[in-house]
Parts: sequence; structure tokens; C-alpha cells
Amino acid sequence: MTSEAERSPLGVFECQLCALTAPYSYVGQKPPNTQSVLLLEESYIMKDPFSPDRGRFLVLGAQCSVCSRLVCVGPECSLFYSKRFCLPCVQKNLSAFPPEIQQDLEKRKAPSSKRPLGRACPGT
Repeated sequence: MTSEAERSPLGVFECQLCALTAPYSYVGQKPPNTQSVLLLEESYIMKDPFSPDRGRFLVLGAQCSVCSRLVCVGPECSLFYSKRFCLPCVQKNLSAFPPEIQQDLEKRKAPSSKRPLGRACPGT
């Protein structure tokens, strides 16, 4: 028998940075149908649509601990370092993060500065 949370989503999660949208079925730290899982943050969760296992889930995102913006867990939008931070807040407060995080962010920037293949330059 499926629970109400599994049958109908509570709402639609939308990342306020990249506009990713997905239906979520739970918000919190203890996803349903799990016994020993406790997330480190209040997260928006959906049942894994690719698994028949009721205990499988996907974490969609959470609120930024600085600005409260709703952001997905994608590396282009946020990072988790004891709390969830959106990348704009990380950039504004970069010196507050350890050198390893700063270096990781520099590595993330490098590939994104290249123009994706197959895209025309603006104005051409």
C-alpha cells in the first residue's frame, strides 16, 4: 500500500537560480520509508522515479542558510559546507570559507568560462 506522500506531490520545487523544477513529496530531514537516514539539512525530497525501492529518494535542494533562497543541489547553484549556501552568497563571503572550498570554486569556474559546443556567439 502506498502512502499519501508517495501518490501525490506536496508541491513543485523550483531552484531560484537555475529554474530547475520537480515535484517534491517531502520536506525535512528524515525521508519517509527510510530507517537510518537523517539528512544534515531540511531538504526537498522526491521519490526516486528510476527505482522500484520505496526507500530510494532524490534530494532536490534546500534553502540557502544566508539569504533563504531556494536552491537545487547542483554544483552550479549551491554547495553544502555544514549548511547549504547558494553560490552568490558563497562568492560574497568567499573569505569566510576554508582554502579548499575556495580552490574548488576556482576549479568550477574554469570549464564554465568556455563557450559550449554548438552554440553561436551572440550577435552572429
